[in-house]
Amino acid sequence: MPKKAKELSIRAVQQLKEDGRYAVGGADGLHLRISNGSKAWVLRMLVGEKRRDLGLGSFPQIGLAEARDLAREMRKSVQAGQIPITPRKLAKEQLLAQQSTSKTFKECALALIASKSSEWKNAKHQQQWANTLTTYAYPTIGALAVDQIELPHILACLEPIWLSKTETASRLRGRIESVLDYATVRKYRSGENPARWKGHLDSILPKPSKVQKVEHHPAMPIDEVPAFIQSVVHKRGLAAQAMIFLILTATRSGETRGARWDELDLENKVWVIPADRTKTSTEHRVPLSTQALTLLSALPRINQSPFVFASPGGHQLSDMALNQMMRRMELKYVPHGFRSSFRDWAAERTNHPRELAEQALAHTLINKVEAAYRRGDALEKRRIMMQQWADHCIQSQK
Repeated sequence: MPKKAKELSIRAVQQLKEDGRYAVGGADGLHLRISNGSKAWVLRMLVGEKRRDLGLGSFPQIGLAEARDLAREMRKSVQAGQIPITPRKLAKEQLLAQQSTSKTFKECALALIASKSSEWKNAKHQQQWANTLTTYAYPTIGALAVDQIELPHILACLEPIWLSKTETASRLRGRIESVLDYATVRKYRSGENPARWKGHLDSILPKPSKVQKVEHHPAMPIDEVPAFIQSVVHKRGLAAQAMIFLILTATRSGETRGARWDELDLENKVWVIPADRTKTSTEHRVPLSTQALTLLSALPRINQSPFVFASPGGHQLSDMALNQMMRRMELKYVPHGFRSSFRDWAAERTNHPRELAEQALAHTLINKVEAAYRRGDALEKRRIMMQQWADHCIQSQK
């Protein structure tokens, strides 16, 4: 049995300087390759009968925790017989698409939406079409020429949400199929539609009706969030307050539970989460809404603890504190799912760009438009969005 690599910490990874390949542990075959000062993640594994190096992106744009997640997902996909689409390969395909004379998927989608808008009952239906494709399809296949799109590209759009957001994924599949049908009729592509369900994807993906109740991070529907918060407001204990703060800021459980008073700039209404506490290993600034500031102002200081949401002994709340609270309320949802609720709200109920919502969620941003948001931080634009989200969540308080 091969020896497992020692799990390196983010600090240890940051200190690696010499050219070479370093096993970082935490995911079989994951290495950090350093060349002329540049660092990149590589997954070394068998694909068929050949050992291959699959690029997973650059460090620190992709952090250690995210690289481990990507490596595990890539390994599962390859072992399931799927053709891996690495970030490097996808970028190459997108470049080829830009140089092609064929129409891109996004161009065809916009043309189809424009041509069909007159027969749709209302503007909301048109907006839902656009939002679904903008959120889940364009980041992966939007820039690709329609005659280049194949089954692996469709799976790259659908699989990440097929089990967790089955209804949305099913609608997405149908809309992608319609766009590719449009492209075929317009002679922009030929051959079989890779997004077709019957006799095609139904042999690969679970039937939607069988998996709708199976979710990795069950997300509360957007319209149920205000009532949930109202039911939590009067509960005793800091776990309830931490839950509300988590929802209002759309942050991860560990980031909320580990929040420290010295990270909060209440005068400028911003919470600065340091790089060593984020999944992407980069500092994340969170604009604080009026509701979030009101909640913070009412919190007690426990035994001079540095933690905002401290246990009675002054320690950080345990990982189970928030999960147990939801179980006691007999809810099927989990705290992490509120990030999906926020993302759904931003996509379906607002006109904010997808990139702004991704920035608010502190997701790794990979294309040029998203990278521009990362460089500029877009704090004030996010402040407007987060205040609107808080107004939705706590509707009686403005």
